[in-house]
Amino acid sequence: MTNGTLKISQDHVYVQPNDDGAQVGISDFAAEALGTIIYVELPDVGDEVIKGEPFAAVESGKASVELPAPISGKVLKVNEELEDAPDLINQDTYGKGWIATLAIKEATELDELMSKPDYDLFVAGGEEG
Repeated sequence: MTNGTLKISQDHVYVQPNDDGAQVGISDFAAEALGTIIYVELPDVGDEVIKGEPFAAVESGKASVELPAPISGKVLKVNEELEDAPDLINQDTYGKGWIATLAIKEATELDELMSKPDYDLFVAGGEEG
Protein backbone atom coordinates (compact mmCIF):
# COMPACT_ATOMS: atom_id res chain seq x y z
CA MET A 1 0.00 0.00 0.00
CA THR A 2 1.44 3.35 -0.93
CA ASN A 3 0.55 6.88 -0.10
CA GLY A 4 1.71 10.29 -1.25
CA THR A 5 4.97 10.14 0.70
CA LEU A 6 6.43 7.33 -1.43
CA LYS A 7 9.54 8.52 -3.27
CA ILE A 8 11.54 6.61 -5.89
CA SER A 9 15.05 7.13 -7.25
CA GLN A 10 16.08 6.86 -10.90
CA ASP A 11 17.83 3.66 -9.77
CA HIS A 12 14.40 2.13 -9.04
CA VAL A 13 14.82 2.11 -5.26
CA TYR A 14 11.92 3.47 -3.22
CA VAL A 15 11.73 5.26 0.10
CA GLN A 16 8.57 5.20 2.20
CA PRO A 17 8.97 7.51 5.20
CA ASN A 18 7.06 6.40 8.30
CA ASP A 19 7.15 6.89 12.06
CA ASP A 20 10.15 4.55 12.40
CA GLY A 21 12.30 6.15 9.69
CA ALA A 22 12.11 5.22 6.03
CA GLN A 23 11.46 1.81 4.53
CA VAL A 24 13.45 1.16 1.39
CA GLY A 25 13.11 -1.48 -1.30
CA ILE A 26 12.97 -1.86 -5.07
CA SER A 27 10.15 -0.46 -7.17
CA ASP A 28 7.41 -2.57 -8.73
CA PHE A 29 8.91 -1.77 -12.15
CA ALA A 30 12.32 -3.11 -11.10
CA ALA A 31 10.81 -6.21 -9.48
CA GLU A 32 8.87 -6.95 -12.66
CA ALA A 33 11.91 -6.34 -14.88
CA LEU A 34 14.08 -8.65 -12.78
CA GLY A 35 11.55 -11.45 -12.57
CA THR A 36 11.36 -13.73 -9.55
CA ILE A 37 13.81 -12.63 -6.87
CA ILE A 38 15.75 -15.65 -5.60
CA TYR A 39 18.18 -13.99 -3.17
CA VAL A 40 18.46 -10.73 -1.26
CA GLU A 41 21.68 -9.51 0.31
CA LEU A 42 20.56 -7.42 3.25
CA PRO A 43 22.59 -4.66 4.85
CA ASP A 44 23.58 -5.03 8.52
CA VAL A 45 21.66 -3.23 11.24
CA GLY A 46 23.78 -0.31 12.34
CA ASP A 47 25.41 0.18 8.93
CA GLU A 48 25.70 3.78 7.77
CA VAL A 49 24.59 4.02 4.16
CA ILE A 50 25.45 6.88 1.83
CA LYS A 51 23.11 8.05 -0.90
CA GLY A 52 24.19 6.56 -4.21
CA GLU A 53 26.41 3.88 -2.61
CA PRO A 54 25.34 0.20 -2.74
CA PHE A 55 23.52 -0.83 0.44
CA ALA A 56 21.95 -4.16 -0.58
CA ALA A 57 21.67 -6.48 -3.57
CA VAL A 58 18.98 -8.61 -5.17
CA GLU A 59 19.39 -11.57 -7.43
CA SER A 60 16.93 -13.12 -9.85
CA GLY A 61 17.24 -15.73 -12.54
CA LYS A 62 18.03 -12.86 -14.93
CA ALA A 63 20.48 -10.69 -13.03
CA SER A 64 22.23 -9.76 -9.82
CA VAL A 65 21.85 -6.08 -9.01
CA GLU A 66 23.50 -3.91 -6.39
CA LEU A 67 21.06 -1.35 -5.05
CA PRO A 68 22.27 2.21 -4.56
CA ALA A 69 20.87 3.81 -1.41
CA PRO A 70 18.21 6.40 -2.32
CA ILE A 71 19.04 8.40 0.83
CA SER A 72 21.78 8.49 3.45
CA GLY A 73 21.14 7.13 6.93
CA LYS A 74 21.69 4.39 9.44
CA VAL A 75 20.14 0.94 9.00
CA LEU A 76 17.62 0.51 11.83
CA LYS A 77 15.98 -2.74 10.71
CA VAL A 78 16.24 -5.28 7.94
CA ASN A 79 13.49 -7.49 6.56
CA GLU A 80 14.73 -10.90 7.70
CA GLU A 81 11.69 -12.57 6.10
CA LEU A 82 13.43 -12.02 2.75
CA GLU A 83 16.17 -14.48 3.73
CA ASP A 84 13.66 -17.34 3.50
CA ALA A 85 11.19 -15.76 1.09
CA PRO A 86 12.98 -13.32 -1.25
CA ASP A 87 10.04 -13.44 -3.65
CA LEU A 88 8.01 -11.36 -1.17
CA ILE A 89 9.53 -8.51 -3.18
CA ASN A 90 7.66 -9.75 -6.26
CA GLN A 91 4.44 -10.42 -4.37
CA ASP A 92 4.19 -7.21 -2.33
CA THR A 93 6.88 -4.75 -3.40
CA TYR A 94 5.75 -1.80 -1.31
CA GLY A 95 4.43 -3.87 1.59
CA LYS A 96 6.07 -7.07 2.80
CA GLY A 97 8.82 -6.74 0.19
CA TRP A 98 10.69 -3.90 1.91
CA ILE A 99 14.43 -4.47 2.34
CA ALA A 100 15.50 -2.20 5.19
CA THR A 101 14.42 0.70 7.38
CA LEU A 102 16.81 3.65 7.48
CA ALA A 103 17.02 6.57 9.85
CA ILE A 104 16.67 9.62 7.61
CA LYS A 105 19.87 11.62 7.88
CA GLU A 106 19.05 14.46 5.49
CA ALA A 107 15.35 15.07 4.86
CA THR A 108 16.31 17.25 1.88
CA GLU A 109 17.50 14.11 0.06
CA LEU A 110 13.86 13.00 -0.14
CA ASP A 111 13.10 16.10 -2.19
CA GLU A 112 15.56 14.93 -4.86
CA LEU A 113 13.56 11.74 -5.49
CA MET A 114 10.51 11.30 -7.72
CA SER A 115 6.93 10.89 -6.58
CA LYS A 116 5.27 7.63 -7.66
CA PRO A 117 3.32 9.36 -10.50
CA ASP A 118 6.50 11.05 -11.74
CA TYR A 119 8.38 7.77 -11.51
CA ASP A 120 5.66 5.97 -13.47
CA LEU A 121 6.05 8.58 -16.24
CA PHE A 122 9.84 8.21 -16.04
CA VAL A 123 9.74 4.44 -16.60
CA ALA A 124 6.94 4.65 -19.17
CA GLY A 125 8.97 7.09 -21.20
CA GLY A 126 12.14 5.09 -20.67
CA GLU A 127 13.97 8.37 -20.34
CA GLU A 128 17.24 8.56 -18.50
CA GLY A 129 17.49 11.77 -16.52
